[in-house]
Amino acid sequence: MGPRKKSVKTCLMNNDIVEETVSDEMKDYMNQLSHEVLCHIFRYLPLQDIMCMECLSRKLKEAVTLYLRVVRVVDLCAGRWWEYMPSGFTDSSFLTLLKKMPDVEQLYGLHPRYLERRRVRGHEAFSIPGVLEALQACPNLVGVETSHLELVESIWTYMPHVHILGKFRNRNGAFPIPPENKLKIPIGAKIQTLHLVGVNVPEIPCIPMLRHLYMKWVRLTKPQPFKDFLCISLRTFVMRNCAGPTNSLKYVPLVTGLASARNLEHLEMVRVPFLGGLIQHVVEDSWRSGGFRNLHTIVLGACKNALEVDLGYLIITAARRLHEVRIQPSLTKDGVFSALKMAELEFPQFETLHLGYVDEFLLQSRMANADLVKYGLADVVENPGIITDIGMKAVNEVFSCIKYLAIYNCPHLHNPYNWISDHSRWTRLVDINLVRCHALKLDSFGQFIELLPSLEFISLDQMFREPPKGCARVGLSAGTGIGVSSALVSNQNSNNDNDNNAQNNANIHDNNHHHPDDSDEENDFRQDLQPGEQQFAADALNEMEDMVQEDGEVVAESGHETPAHSQAVIPVDVDEEQAGPSGLQRVVKPTPITVHDSESDDEEDSLELQEVWIPKNGTRRYSEREEKTGEPVQSRELSEVAKTKPRHSVKRKRTADKSTSTSDPVIEDDHVQVLVLKSKNLVGVTMTNCGITDLVLKDCPKMMFIHATRCRVLKHLKVENAPIVNRFDYAQCKKLNMDQVLDQILRMPPERNRIIYLRPMQQVDTLTLEQKLFSGPYPYHICIIHEFSNPPNVRNKVRIRSWMDTIANINQELIKYEFFPEATRTEDDLKKYPRYPWGRDIYTLEGVVDGAPYSLISDFPWLRSLRAAEPNSFARYDFEDDEESTIYAPRRKGQLSADICMETIGEEISEMRQMKKGVFQRVVAIFIHYCDVNGEPVEDDYI
Repeated sequence: MGPRKKSVKTCLMNNDIVEETVSDEMKDYMNQLSHEVLCHIFRYLPLQDIMCMECLSRKLKEAVTLYLRVVRVVDLCAGRWWEYMPSGFTDSSFLTLLKKMPDVEQLYGLHPRYLERRRVRGHEAFSIPGVLEALQACPNLVGVETSHLELVESIWTYMPHVHILGKFRNRNGAFPIPPENKLKIPIGAKIQTLHLVGVNVPEIPCIPMLRHLYMKWVRLTKPQPFKDFLCISLRTFVMRNCAGPTNSLKYVPLVTGLASARNLEHLEMVRVPFLGGLIQHVVEDSWRSGGFRNLHTIVLGACKNALEVDLGYLIITAARRLHEVRIQPSLTKDGVFSALKMAELEFPQFETLHLGYVDEFLLQSRMANADLVKYGLADVVENPGIITDIGMKAVNEVFSCIKYLAIYNCPHLHNPYNWISDHSRWTRLVDINLVRCHALKLDSFGQFIELLPSLEFISLDQMFREPPKGCARVGLSAGTGIGVSSALVSNQNSNNDNDNNAQNNANIHDNNHHHPDDSDEENDFRQDLQPGEQQFAADALNEMEDMVQEDGEVVAESGHETPAHSQAVIPVDVDEEQAGPSGLQRVVKPTPITVHDSESDDEEDSLELQEVWIPKNGTRRYSEREEKTGEPVQSRELSEVAKTKPRHSVKRKRTADKSTSTSDPVIEDDHVQVLVLKSKNLVGVTMTNCGITDLVLKDCPKMMFIHATRCRVLKHLKVENAPIVNRFDYAQCKKLNMDQVLDQILRMPPERNRIIYLRPMQQVDTLTLEQKLFSGPYPYHICIIHEFSNPPNVRNKVRIRSWMDTIANINQELIKYEFFPEATRTEDDLKKYPRYPWGRDIYTLEGVVDGAPYSLISDFPWLRSLRAAEPNSFARYDFEDDEESTIYAPRRKGQLSADICMETIGEEISEMRQMKKGVFQRVVAIFIHYCDVNGEPVEDDYI
């Protein structure tokens, strides 16, 4: 070897340095990496991106080829099992791809959007035979993940050694079951999880490897589909609304096969007509060997032959590990829990109980039972559960650790307060969900809630509904769901009343000018059900004539208080014929008397003369008269119109007291029902279709949200002690008093930011509303968003919460650490600013989101500057929203925290400090959606 050359460092001039920098930037570092390093990088990339690198350079193509040659696990959907594999494959291209992967063992994501059943000569397509040929070209293939019915059946037929990986879920399930959806499952199929929805299956054979079997809307076509059923590894069995054999004896192999699955944890049968008492006998035979011993979830719904002993034996056998039980209405009885109580068992892991369980498909389906039977489902007609308060007391004595309780349509429950005893304290109950328990007493429910120490969530659906007009006057106990009066429920022996018909009818005449007694009302209605109902109806009509005359006298007597234009005797119309309780007869019908809280649409239309005022420009304009008086002209005109319609409490009281039938044309006030909540740990309450008129938060120190949807008569909110409640959602509540609710919320001490969602069903005078809110004694910055999208858009509604908290955080930082003045809203402040803008910096923003306009009026500081700022280095583009799709997108701006935002608006902060303007620590956002203001509710999946 010769001597080594001495290295000489050359001195580079400035031009040489620039040239070297440019060459470094243009350098291809990827091609400098070794094949091993590139293959390691490919492990973290989707297959589609890896294949795209083949055409970039020779070295990358070599690296891709090397990677595919050694790869063992391939995912065609990049981990997104719910999506389809890349389109564009044909039989030849797919075969070429798999030939490049000779060592592949597991192929995931084989979810083609469409496959041809067979090849067509001369036509290049993606077909089932082509996929099978490509799979057979992989000698080491162990398993495939797919969701295609015909493809999986072909794999089982021609490649029986291949496992079906992951969860097999067919994607084209529907009801009625499509005839083209077919699947034949072979004996010993190598699959662990099988989810079938809307499929025709001949039978369920012996599948030793199967762990999870889920069948929904499955038609079992063979006469005995469970003849060979045996799945010893089964852990989950769900059979919902399947069309199987109608003969109950043919389900015997199914139940015995389930008993042989010693690891079975989840058992759910809905509309399965197995033989009554079958489960009892199978449990007796198999419990010693572990049958049903490991169950943690038991669900029985619409199983028409199921007996109490079937459910009881399952619960007793699985007591050690049982977590959840859902019981169909026919088994929701006192006797079930009384028997379990006598068994003296412990359920240490039990948490969830659903009484009166009805499958969601049966609740949501618009098909009648006859239609379901026509499509092959079992013939089942469910009646409400008959459990009573005695049974509910036994529920907690049996399941002392229960946390979640749901009750559906149990009309014999009356007093929840009686569910509590020395041995039934419900100490661990966290969530209670009541649906359609119409006879439950509201005051008793409130007392029950107060005694639950751990309760956090209340959900009420179709509860405490208001009685129909006129029912209270005739003793009808409306809303019980069983169609009889409370008098008949309390006293079944009504024959004793027949002897007193004449005396009671006489009493009716004697009491015409007096308030009737409650007992008289019940007797009246009881007679209406007896043979003497014709005489009763005639007397009632005579009484109504007297009532009309009395009402005319009342109006005349109160003439000195009534304006001249309203001093008129109520006109009386005479109907020729009307079908009454005793047949066709002449009826004297008074003109309906309208009061404030009526059911009359005309009355509501006459009161709702206000309009929605939307600003056309960027600022809100007020007239000179408004600025001088501080009151909008529109509201004054409305108040003058309202003065022409006085309400006379005397007249309203007389009409309500004298009504004698539910068909009387007399308008009454809504029945007042007040829900008083007092609970130390209650976090939230959700009400849907409830008949509550007033909600009172008496003492709820941890309450955080209130949701009310379609509560027709809900009007008022009273907050006595609920300091941290911050989310209010009132949607489609027809009679909600918006002014009272908003005033009650804004008068709460400013301990939290508040957000209020409103979807009114009447016209809103926006100018009057804004004046009341901005001029009121409310120590918050206020933002009102008017949203006009229809159908409703949730973008703005969802995004508000993030940026309103940011505004409040900035204010708190400034007050706490920067010694910024804190604004106040005392009586002196109100006197100091009697006119617009009432001491606030009010501005308006307008725009369009997804084709629908919105208008924002607010005194939020900093919002305009943050909204107009340029994106910073923290900007994130992983979010869909931008300024065109929502009011303000802080993530797109990089405004992720209060500190970052304060750097952006530093100049504005300095200006406000010099002007000595204070800020409030807390903010309130009021989001009003106007899609329902015409009185017709708009369908919305988000409420």
